Amino acid sequence: MKAEETRFLWLIIFFDLPVRTKIQRRQAAQFRNFLRDDGFIMLQYSVYVRVGRGQDSLDKHLRRVRTALPKEGSVRALQVTDKQYGRMEIMLGLAKKTEGIGTKQMVLL
Repeated sequence: MKAEETRFLWLIIFFDLPVRTKIQRRQAAQFRNFLRDDGFIMLQYSVYVRVGRGQDSLDKHLRRVRTALPKEGSVRALQVTDKQYGRMEIMLGLAKKTEGIGTKQMVLL
């Protein structure tokens, strides 16, 4: 496949894991560490994202996520194109030093 034909895709992992007991907290931390070690970047505390070159790459990482699933809680995966990911808007109250607000504003009716 030529470089100009390469399609970049983003894999977004959302999760809600219980953390009431020490074992649950350990399992949640192990899952977050797994995601980080597998090349995912934390977008928000329970939202991690990873870019891949094509569907085969995302399928490989989805298989890895399935093997690392904690026993409790819920995990969701969403795949988007590079163009769709690039259209993401960041909306913040007070921006942190590492984040910025785009020039476009969203109007809620």
